[in-house]
Amino acid sequence: MKMVTTHLKMKHLAAVGALFFAASVGGVAQTPGAVDWSRVEQETMQHYQALLRMDTSDPPGNERPAAEYLKQILDRENIPAELFESEPNRVNLVARLKGNGSKRPLLIMAHTDVVNVDPAKWTFPPFSATRNGGYVYGRGTVDDKDNVVASLMTMVTLKRMSVPLKRDVIFLAEAGEEGTTRVGIDYMVQKHFPAIDAEFCLAEGGTVARMAGRIRYASVQSAEKIPRAIALTATGTSGHGSVPLQDNAVVRLSNAVAAIASWKPPVRLNDTTRAYFTRLASVSTPADAARYRAVLDPLSPAASEAADYFARNEARHASMLRNSISPTIIQGGYRVNVIPSEARATLDLRLLPDEDPAAFLEAVRKVVNDPAVRVEYAQRDVRPSTPSAKLDTEAVKVLESAIARHYDAPMLPTMSTGATDMAYLRAKGMQCYGIGPAVDVEDGPKGFGAHSDQERILESELHRFVRFNWDVVVDLASK
Repeated sequence: MKMVTTHLKMKHLAAVGALFFAASVGGVAQTPGAVDWSRVEQETMQHYQALLRMDTSDPPGNERPAAEYLKQILDRENIPAELFESEPNRVNLVARLKGNGSKRPLLIMAHTDVVNVDPAKWTFPPFSATRNGGYVYGRGTVDDKDNVVASLMTMVTLKRMSVPLKRDVIFLAEAGEEGTTRVGIDYMVQKHFPAIDAEFCLAEGGTVARMAGRIRYASVQSAEKIPRAIALTATGTSGHGSVPLQDNAVVRLSNAVAAIASWKPPVRLNDTTRAYFTRLASVSTPADAARYRAVLDPLSPAASEAADYFARNEARHASMLRNSISPTIIQGGYRVNVIPSEARATLDLRLLPDEDPAAFLEAVRKVVNDPAVRVEYAQRDVRPSTPSAKLDTEAVKVLESAIARHYDAPMLPTMSTGATDMAYLRAKGMQCYGIGPAVDVEDGPKGFGAHSDQERILESELHRFVRFNWDVVVDLASK
């Protein structure tokens, strides 16, 4: 009965959305300039809250309710949509609006899964989509159901307005981004790539930075670091805790972790990070600008000083400059009076896109410099290493123009320190760019960001992001 009730609720929501828009446009095809945004905003919020209220936590991963909800909306709009499922309930959706074929397709992509939550730490229930004080609270508000609903509203509005397209516009709502890419983008690329093949892709990964309520700049992700995991295993003699031993495995492991944490791999830039720091310097205070310009010469003493400053004060910028390692898990021992014979640590590694993984692992072994500590790569979803997206494409020009119109801010190409599924598409030659709504820079340290114990977005910024998406897709696909 519960499953039937949920299904009926989803059908009801989809039907309400279709009837709602029919009332707003009178069933007559209009031009893009005639969009009634106040009406669209109401429908956006309806779909957004419905999606946020679906627990699509990964693990265990159950994107089916979100994919089926989206398909119901698209079916009612007569937009061809298909579901792709490699494992039970791990469902991807692909929808396509046909263009005249004079230009290659545009892919707009977002993932429907979210990271896990500890409900006890949330002020509002994590899957309640609570609206409070101008914000919407809930897991997935900025990672990544904001992009899901923006893509959905762009698709249905293109169809309703009968916008003539030169490119096919493809919407991929994918599963498994948060750690099980085999059921999502990896599956789609390996088994169904023709369904999503495009010249350009827009997905998550960028953001518009608000500071003290004012827009400072908009970042567009054109490169990303590649996640790996390193396992350290230290061995030694076991014994009674009352008799200290020189080859204590816990001590060996601690020394190895400390040595790696203190290590500073070389500062290296690529096309994206060079452009990022150059443009960031142009909108920064003189002191900050001097540091951003200093790293443009990576071998200079000033660059080393700037990198050290970033490590203390701007950790994300420090991570953009070099391969980074963060110790995250340490395991060893089972009771206080026993010296264990083995201790283990796991390290989160983020490699620059052009790094040689084997060479870097050998460098880590030299830093550890202890034959009793084994250093090896651990099991993890590893995205492909790919070059930066090009910065002189039609898509970049359209994005920069739309950012100026909607946010009155400069566009900064950026390299994500985290990972996105665009890496799989760049490996196939697709030019991919990450975008995102405006968020308060202060929210992250307060614990309101993606993957935090709270997550939220300003309602006004969600709606601005939908309008931004619309303009970008119309400009890129119809002109």
